[in-house]
Amino acid sequence: MSRHKGFLDHYHELIGTWTRKLRSRQQAEDLAHDAFVRVLENPALPVEQPRAYLHQTARNIAVDGYRREDRRQALEQEGLDLSPTPGDDPEAYVHALELADSVERALAELPLNCRKVFIWQKLEGLTQAEIAERMGLTKNMVEKYMIRTLRHLREHLDVSTR
Repeated sequence: MSRHKGFLDHYHELIGTWTRKLRSRQQAEDLAHDAFVRVLENPALPVEQPRAYLHQTARNIAVDGYRREDRRQALEQEGLDLSPTPGDDPEAYVHALELADSVERALAELPLNCRKVFIWQKLEGLTQAEIAERMGLTKNMVEKYMIRTLRHLREHLDVSTR
């Protein structure tokens, strides 16, 4: 717990800084929460300057959020909506839900690093270099995780559709 005390000392400062930047205390609290979760997910990571590390982590999370929102808005402007809705074709909706469940089950069968790489690259739009930096891996290793994940999904989804 003492390792995390250095981070906890900066909690209120982090919220204050991001409340001013985002003009929303709720968003700042969410961002601070996400930053602390990310810090706690890396227990072996030696950090000499907890304050700077925590603020940089929050900044990275905020940038990732803006990127996702920009992509979502661009897709909406092109008339694409990736969320399944019942609409006029209930069969297609059910198929989309079943496919999503199959993908989720297949991902659950993979190691955590494979799942992280897939989610961060395919759903959050991070580059392999960004993922490598975030995970402390080489870009080549990130690519290997993605290949393994895609191969597994392809095999799993092929079997489930037969």
